[in-house]
Amino acid sequence: MTLAAFAALLADPTRAAICTVLLDGRAWTAGELARHARVAPSTASEHLSRLIAGGLLAEERQGRHRYVRLATPAVATLIEDLTVFAESGTGTGTATAPRNLTEATRLSAEARARTCYDHLAGRLGVAVSDALFARGLVTEEGGLAVTGHGRDWLAAQAIELPPRAGRRGGRPVVRGCLDWTERRTHLGGALGAALCRAALDRAWVERIGSGRALRVTPDGGRALRELLGVELP
Repeated sequence: MTLAAFAALLADPTRAAICTVLLDGRAWTAGELARHARVAPSTASEHLSRLIAGGLLAEERQGRHRYVRLATPAVATLIEDLTVFAESGTGTGTATAPRNLTEATRLSAEARARTCYDHLAGRLGVAVSDALFARGLVTEEGGLAVTGHGRDWLAAQAIELPPRAGRRGGRPVVRGCLDWTERRTHLGGALGAALCRAALDRAWVERIGSGRALRVTPDGGRALRELLGVELP
């Protein structure tokens, strides 16, 4: 596929909306995506077919239902990076303003805490990343990496990294991801995914509605303070 053909996949507003909502890391049905994008199911199906053929989405079928998700973490990184570029108002000097109160509320919630595909983002994600660096669990010396102390800490919390993480053909153990609301780096990669999965499984955070926004629970607030010294407003 040429660069122009690839860019054309995301140039359509409906396809861009579909890819953006799938940044929550979950699989959605074609009908759910059609309602989100405010198009007819047949129109959504056509767009989904193009995105799947272009390698941006992957599909799973269960009975009569067709589920789609972003094809790989690399695709999620690409979509998030493009979002950062677009939302920063690069080239115009101004950021995109919310269109109404509903959108302003959503953006405010996402700025506090959200998923960025499969890792934590927003103020929560940046605060967790800062704490990992401050406690010597992650280092930037010689490139981003989990330290020996960090691996011991993960084992003590029963948080496991995938066995192929960091190996050839596997996912990076840790990578920086520019946060589009904080304009600072939060951590992704296998580490970011493992931390986010643990936070959701242990009910430290919970999803708000069907979007990407998260809410820190009382148990989560205590866990973040005790384990990482993270205090969120």
